[in-house]
Amino acid sequence: MAQDVVSIQTADFDVARELERLRGRDGRVGAVCCFIGTVRDRHPGDPGSIASLELEHYPGMTEKSIEAMVAEAGRRFEILAARVVHRVGLLQPMDPVVLVAVTSPHRRESFQACEFLMDYLKTQAPFWKKERTAAGAIWVDARVSDDEALARWGIRAGNASN
Repeated sequence: MAQDVVSIQTADFDVARELERLRGRDGRVGAVCCFIGTVRDRHPGDPGSIASLELEHYPGMTEKSIEAMVAEAGRRFEILAARVVHRVGLLQPMDPVVLVAVTSPHRRESFQACEFLMDYLKTQAPFWKKERTAAGAIWVDARVSDDEALARWGIRAGNASN
């Protein structure tokens, strides 16, 4: 796989440039799949709005953890390259937070690897999230649904608090 697979950054990212760089001039690429996660302004069923989201991480450890996730995706699926860009710092609703992009010879592998990486990121990547609302700031715990999504891939996380 290509070098520079993971970037953790405060700056926004250019999706088109990231995808073009990932695909490059590799004639084997038959599919490019990507996921872009953004900051929501509220939780489903919750009328309170989220004013901002702050993400923290341990530099170096986070990149190594995500690189290991990408390597695992490469063992499970026939992919040619992958790229993960994750933002940290203070973000506002509608700001892009994460880009996961995968290339492969065929679409099925690309879709599966992209979904696998997102499920893995949601539960295993060492990020700490704090939401700021009108009621104050709260640290966000992993959700049971995130652990369940990862379990589909045969990985038990147990990170959710409830």
